[in-house]
Amino acid sequence: MKVGVVSLGCAKNLVDSEMIMGVLRGAGVDIVTDPADSDAIIVNTCGFIESAKEEAVQTIEEMHGYGKKLIVCGCYAERYREKIQREMPYVDRIVGVRDYPQFGKILSEVFVREHLHFGAPDYMNRFLATSSATPYLKLSDGCDNRCTYCAIPLIRGGFKSRPFDDVVAEAEQLAHNGAKELNLISQDTTRYGSDLTADRQSLLPALLKRLARIEGLLIVRVLYLYPDEITGELLATIAAEPKVARYFDIPVQHASDAVLKRMNRRGGGAMLYDLFATIRRMMPDAVLRTTVIVGFPGETETDFQALLDFIETVKFDRLGAFAYSREEDTPAFGMTEQVPEDVKQARLEAVMKRQKKIVRIRNRAQIGTIHETIVEAYDPKSKFYYGRSRAFAPDDVDGSLVFQSSQPLKLGDVVSVKVGSVFGYDLIGDAVSSR
Repeated sequence: MKVGVVSLGCAKNLVDSEMIMGVLRGAGVDIVTDPADSDAIIVNTCGFIESAKEEAVQTIEEMHGYGKKLIVCGCYAERYREKIQREMPYVDRIVGVRDYPQFGKILSEVFVREHLHFGAPDYMNRFLATSSATPYLKLSDGCDNRCTYCAIPLIRGGFKSRPFDDVVAEAEQLAHNGAKELNLISQDTTRYGSDLTADRQSLLPALLKRLARIEGLLIVRVLYLYPDEITGELLATIAAEPKVARYFDIPVQHASDAVLKRMNRRGGGAMLYDLFATIRRMMPDAVLRTTVIVGFPGETETDFQALLDFIETVKFDRLGAFAYSREEDTPAFGMTEQVPEDVKQARLEAVMKRQKKIVRIRNRAQIGTIHETIVEAYDPKSKFYYGRSRAFAPDDVDGSLVFQSSQPLKLGDVVSVKVGSVFGYDLIGDAVSSR
């Protein structure tokens, strides 16, 4: 039997897809990349914002066109089960994220084959869709922050950490199988373990120290840090552990106190300025990354200027920006003073224009520096390799290190790359040594 799996949305969703593929492979099912070659198709959807929902619907309709058995799972399936049932009767099974513990049983019901025995999804049984050298490591699921624009708690439920020893065991297995970098993810990574301890303190610093002792790992990167939960202990741990990347992915969403209050984000602009100044003071080589939302209900020109001033002052190395997406069943949906779409788009363009100038200057400062780089891809036509160092996360926000080498390299190799030029968000260079 052959099954195609389409994974949409964020890295957390991708890990879920990898566990689903692990269930399939464990039962002897072949995973195929061409839906036309499959007997069935599983679409793991995102339902976070309007553009993601549109992509989910378009993908489901496209996969239906192949005439195969069709299973729709993930966040869109959880949030819009009745809508799918009503408007897409051709979908054979809908599996919300809260049904995942029963995924094996559900597959057995859909694929009636006596010789197929499906187990439950398991982090220790992932079929990696990304490079085995740079996998994600999911620490928790759900969220308790209740930002007024966000539907994640509605979809995924409250924050729940994975047991400490389970995370370490998976990390050790990934390293044993060739991982050189681990990218730690969750909806709120900073809070990891606070629901497992009596004092409600985060276990992230302890986890980083433990992961840094795993043989074979070169980089441990933390993504999705909530600003007001970043403690002095966490900063000191990142500064002290050579394997832990001095890479701070801290989505702030805004810098205006008034907007942050309406978003139900803890902390204000002054706290954010102080946080990033502290990081730069402690670790001048730190890479700073954030995400911002423009056009939130009630955002005035003064509010927006405060955001631009903040971006100009901090000078983020990486920045993702989104126009506010009005999501039903969230408090912000019914807020008055909704910002017109044309104003949202103009503000979005202004933010990205400002950030492009900042990145150009910061990237040019990298010329002449040497990056320890993990090789991720090779283009035989151009003869360029593509890779990432501690300064680049494996998603769509960061660029890449693009380089040539006089010696042939394999995917997963580690090579020192000297930066010679800049092209957009990418650093261009040459390999000067490898190991």
